[in-house]
Amino acid sequence: MLIGVPKEIKNHEYRVGLTPAGVRELVAHGHQVMVEKQAGTAIGFTDDQYQSAGARMVDTAAEIFARSEMIIKVKEPQPVEYMQLRPGQILYTYLHLAPDPEQTKGLVESGAICIAYETVTDIRGGLPLLAPMSEVAGRMALQAAARALEKSQGGSGVLLGGVPGVAPGHVTVLGGGVVGINAARMAMGLGADVTILDKSLPRLKEIDNDFDGRIKTLYSTRDAIEAQLKVADAVIGAVLIPGAAAPKLVTRDMLKLMKPGSVLVDVAIDQGGCFETSHATTHQEPTYVVDGVTHYCVANMPGGVARTSTVALTNATLAFALAIAEKGVKRALLEDGHLKNGLNVCCGKVTYEAVARDLGYEYVPAVDALNAL
Repeated sequence: MLIGVPKEIKNHEYRVGLTPAGVRELVAHGHQVMVEKQAGTAIGFTDDQYQSAGARMVDTAAEIFARSEMIIKVKEPQPVEYMQLRPGQILYTYLHLAPDPEQTKGLVESGAICIAYETVTDIRGGLPLLAPMSEVAGRMALQAAARALEKSQGGSGVLLGGVPGVAPGHVTVLGGGVVGINAARMAMGLGADVTILDKSLPRLKEIDNDFDGRIKTLYSTRDAIEAQLKVADAVIGAVLIPGAAAPKLVTRDMLKLMKPGSVLVDVAIDQGGCFETSHATTHQEPTYVVDGVTHYCVANMPGGVARTSTVALTNATLAFALAIAEKGVKRALLEDGHLKNGLNVCCGKVTYEAVARDLGYEYVPAVDALNAL
C-alpha cells in the first residue's frame, strides 16, 4: 500500500503522523511511504532520518493527497485538506466529529474512508489510540493550571503545592478517566489538595484504593460540582463520552461561585468542551478570561510537547496501520471489531452512531458500509 504522511498545518501543531521508526516498520513489510518534506523537522525528525527509514520525501501535501491510498495524520483535516480527499481513500487520524459539523460534511462529501483514532477500542473497553494523548494532556493540564494561577499571568497568585506553614491550592478534577487520573496524579505530586469527581462508583473505589485515600473522591452531581467550584483554585475538565459531544458540567452562572483568578482547564475541548464558556484556543493564545476566571482551552494540548507525543502516538497507532496496509481496509476492519469501532465516515455514510445522532445524519452501521465496498 502507498501511505502518505503530510505535514500538520493546524496552529502550533508540530506532531507528525509517523516517526522514522514507524516508517521503517511499514517499509519492512513491503509498503511504500511518502512523507512531506520537513514534516518532522521541528521536533528533531529530519528528512534524512525519514529517507534512511525508507520514505520518499515529497515537496507538497498536494502530492500526498493526490497519490496516497492511506493518509496518516495527527489532527483532524483542515478544509484545505479534506477538500483534497477522494472516494475510497483512507484517512487515519484524530477526527472529533461530533462538535464539528463542517468537517463532518466535508468528509461525507469526499467519499473517503475515515478512521478516527479516538473511537478505536480495546478488549478492556479502553480507547488505546486516545489514551497516550490523554495521558499527555492530563499531565499538561496541571502545568497549564499552575502557570495560569501565577499573578503575572492574571491568576490568583496561588502556588498549588503551598509551602510549610501555607495551605496548598485546591485542584478539582471532573472525570476519572485517563485524563483525569493523570491530572490528579500530577496535582498530588505537586502537593495540592486534590478532589476527583466521577459518576462511576466502581471507578471512584479504584481511585481511592490506588491512591490510598490521598486523592479525595466525590460522586459527581450538580451539588457536588458547585461545592467544589467554591473552593477550587483550578478545575480540570476531563469528561469523555466516546465520539459524542462533551456534556456541559459548568454553566456560566456557576462561574460566579468561583474565586477571582481561579482557572478552568478544558481538556474536553476537542469534543466541544465541558464548560459552557469554553471555546477552542491555540498555543499562541491559550487563555482568556470570563467573569474573572481564566479559561485554558487549547484544542491540541499534546502538540505543546510534540516530540514526546509523536513517539507515544506512533507506538499506539502503528499496529493498526500495519493491519490496514497488509489486509486492506475492508478485511482489516471486518476482522477486528475494535478497529471497526474507529470507522466514523465511509464512502459518504456516517458510521458512528453518536456522531450521526449529534449532527443529524442517518446512521449506517459500519458493517453495512464496509460490505457495500
